[in-house]
Amino acid sequence: MQRKTLSVTVGTVAALAVAAAGTIVTWPDEDGDRPVTAAEKRARKAQQDRREEQAEKAGLKWGDCPEGLAAPRVQCGSLKVPLDYDDPDGRTIRIALTRMASSDPDRRRGVLLTNPGGPGMSGLGHPALLAKAELPEEVQARYDIIGMDPRGVGASSPVTCDLTPKQMARGNFPSFAENSEQVTAEAEYAKTVAGQCGKSKTADMLPHLSTANTARDMDRVRAALGEEKVSYFGQSYGSYLGVVYATLFPGHGDRIVLDSNLGPGGYDAAGFRLMARGMQVRFPDFAAFVAGKPEYGLGRSPKEVAAKYDELADRLTKKPVDGVDGTLFRGISFEYLFSDARMPELAKLWQALDKGGPLPSKPPTAASDNFPASRLHVLCNDSRWPQDVAAYQAGAAADRKAYPMLGGSTGNVTPCAFWPEPKEKPVRISDEGPSNVLMVQNERDPGTPLAGARKLREALGDRARMVTADQGGHGVYPFGTNTCANDAVTAFLTDGKRPKEDLACEAQPSTG
Repeated sequence: MQRKTLSVTVGTVAALAVAAAGTIVTWPDEDGDRPVTAAEKRARKAQQDRREEQAEKAGLKWGDCPEGLAAPRVQCGSLKVPLDYDDPDGRTIRIALTRMASSDPDRRRGVLLTNPGGPGMSGLGHPALLAKAELPEEVQARYDIIGMDPRGVGASSPVTCDLTPKQMARGNFPSFAENSEQVTAEAEYAKTVAGQCGKSKTADMLPHLSTANTARDMDRVRAALGEEKVSYFGQSYGSYLGVVYATLFPGHGDRIVLDSNLGPGGYDAAGFRLMARGMQVRFPDFAAFVAGKPEYGLGRSPKEVAAKYDELADRLTKKPVDGVDGTLFRGISFEYLFSDARMPELAKLWQALDKGGPLPSKPPTAASDNFPASRLHVLCNDSRWPQDVAAYQAGAAADRKAYPMLGGSTGNVTPCAFWPEPKEKPVRISDEGPSNVLMVQNERDPGTPLAGARKLREALGDRARMVTADQGGHGVYPFGTNTCANDAVTAFLTDGKRPKEDLACEAQPSTG
């Protein structure tokens, strides 16, 4: 929220300046540079003390972080929330939190909640990561930045599906289906995984992991922090979490920034399938990069590089190399295209696979199944996925034709087809609410394609403005190189200045 300061008139400020020389400093505010008095500083300190007292009364006490999370200005804490918001006095779970305090308390505006994406990703280290990524000092000064492990994730009452190492190694996508029979075979696997989730030791939590409930947890955090309103910065899946929060609690949002946007349905079946389109739009950037470096030996033109992709995918489907089959090859290529900086790494991986190994580095092995398990819980609980296998046979066939690089995977059947009926209907995103949303989006984003962002922009109407950057990759702020887009976000978070109309930022040279 916009911090309330001691109300003074111009005449009062002038009198204070004369009577108490040396007690006034200059600091940037939404209205430009202006003096802040010693009395205002004392009032801010008193407000902070009251907030800390309120947090402790709510059961949120900040302290030192464990190894791995310790960072400058970062503290750790946790808050109890209801497992089932229909039974608010029933069983509780703990939500793990981090707070990176404002770098300049005299310039502090309020709280900035964050989410790095997922679903299933830990957010505890996100504030420190943003600082390392050179989040502008003026933003760090304005906010206490809050990281959070969403319910079911990491340190926040984690869930499991008892997945085996082999099941975890398959990655986030179903197998690439070449025909209807392979969709039928995948359905049996998907049914098995859904059954494991429903019988695991955390099965009692299964109905309660959803984006809507995570948004409700966020509002409990807001209340515990003693804030009337909170700002928010969410990336990737975090864009959907942010827009759900802004829909469920429109009066509690201050400045809402959504980076790399999902459509208004989030990762529903249609949103999941959209990633194949994202891969198809993004791949030419990689093909041009590889074609310009003949030392890789993967093609002398973008067309030849695309042909090499098809060749490798087909060859690895028939004969995997070091555990990498055709489906995993497609998934790894998709994920490496999230960043221009990983293109050389991907090219070297292709080289190794083309030669039959060994790989320069093997795909990482997960220590637990918490990420895929919590991801499934949210994806499957947020909306009702088609239950008819024939629908996935048709979807895989259509997407394989339209988006051949990945469509046979994203169009295939997932465990969500065999999930219990969600506890509540999807949150309907609309244009009702305050006009306080800024969307920022790369034009060639593989993970959250521009097509989905445009649908969200349309759904939000005058609530939002959208800034698009003519660049590829997943994630704009503050990691990207487009200063036009980055400056727009910084201006909004610091001064509340938002483009009067949607803004298109031209391409700029990459430093990656």
